[in-house]
Amino acid sequence: MSTRWYAADWLLFEGELREGWGLEVSEDGHVSSAQPGSPPSATHFRNCVLLPGLVNAHSHAFQRLLRGRTEFLQPGQGSDDFWSWRELMYQAAAVLDPEQLYVASRHAFLEMALAGITSVGEFHYLHRDPTGAAYADPNELAKQVIRAARDVGLRIALLRVAYERGAYRTSPNPVQRRFVDPNPGAFLSAVDALRDDLRGESAVSVGVAPHSIRAVSKEWLEEIQRQWKGVIHMHVAEQLREVKACLEEHQKRPVELLDDIGLLGPDFTAVHAVHLNRDEIAELGLSGASVCVCPTTERNLGDGVVQADLLAAAEIPLCVGSDSQAQVDLLAEARDLEGHLRLLRGRRAVLDPGTGRPDGLARQLFMTATLHGAQALGLPTGELRMGTPADFFTVDLSHPSMAGAVPTNLLSFIVFAAEKGAIRDVAVNGELIVREGGHPLAERSTVEFAKLSRRLSTQMP
Repeated sequence: MSTRWYAADWLLFEGELREGWGLEVSEDGHVSSAQPGSPPSATHFRNCVLLPGLVNAHSHAFQRLLRGRTEFLQPGQGSDDFWSWRELMYQAAAVLDPEQLYVASRHAFLEMALAGITSVGEFHYLHRDPTGAAYADPNELAKQVIRAARDVGLRIALLRVAYERGAYRTSPNPVQRRFVDPNPGAFLSAVDALRDDLRGESAVSVGVAPHSIRAVSKEWLEEIQRQWKGVIHMHVAEQLREVKACLEEHQKRPVELLDDIGLLGPDFTAVHAVHLNRDEIAELGLSGASVCVCPTTERNLGDGVVQADLLAAAEIPLCVGSDSQAQVDLLAEARDLEGHLRLLRGRRAVLDPGTGRPDGLARQLFMTATLHGAQALGLPTGELRMGTPADFFTVDLSHPSMAGAVPTNLLSFIVFAAEKGAIRDVAVNGELIVREGGHPLAERSTVEFAKLSRRLSTQMP
């Protein structure tokens, strides 16, 4: 295959919007050049902006099955929160077989592709069969999730979760038996086997994810720290109950404990990080770690508002994720990162870096949905420049939500106003997986997912 050219009215290349530029993609799917104009053979995206693909840094794909099922008070329940929602989530996790997990994951990934997402970090904790027994291949379910992402066309970083216990001084709940590895050695062996099986898959990578301090003991964390070198993600301080339990067990707050163990560093990403104090924020900043914020899920579950302004002031890179799939819209996650802070602080443009540029805040937020997510996942994407994978999406300037955009506010329009329907084309490694708003698997996936959802309705609320 020879090189390919893509052209649009505007191209976001090397962090700057370029009018009328074309993008050349090499045979191996990387950006080989960009220049004003393009050859006649180029694929032209008329009246569009071409931008780096969005990076979803935190996803639980199977939780797409929960959408619309948990928005009520159960009988006899005076209030609802993360912990009661979790019980409903367990009901879905308890029953899925490998093929059903594939169908559910594929549909979540399809929604991501249609929303301009080209890479996903899948925080994967379903490992065993519904009885708690190991599959013949301990990575059977992880491979089904990877198959789903690759069939859709997404780049995926599979973050295999370590899960030991229900909580401090608490054995695993029977519904958690699908999550648990017998010991840290078995967990790390499964990770190594998965990585070995996937060698040569350029669009698939593997990281580790100790689930949380409540689900993994200090001894497990120390063993993982000794043995693992690479990307590591972890739920950190999502709930106040988790912080209190950490203080009870370790006499330290979560980030203090992780720092003592030696887990913090440039390869570490704290997911949620809602309930941190200023000392913990400073520790994260000094370590070079990232924080992944999931505003839609944190709002939906009543977790709280991440103090993203304090994190940014500590020079902690922020990225975003769709998490529970309550909605799949990474631009909305980025704008909610700022929007929640406006409600919390009572002022506007809280995360504006103060560059004086009219699109300075938009650029900051766009990086949370692209480059920072890629860096947190250890992926070579998240921006378009020479040598990077040609992962991109286009925004249709003729879409009603984009009416009124002019060159000086174009990126701000996209970040703060573009609806998902304005996203028209999506490419991974230079190959179009979405064309003019359509994906070849859309009809089949929708039918099969709806069938699965109806089948599970007798087992879930």
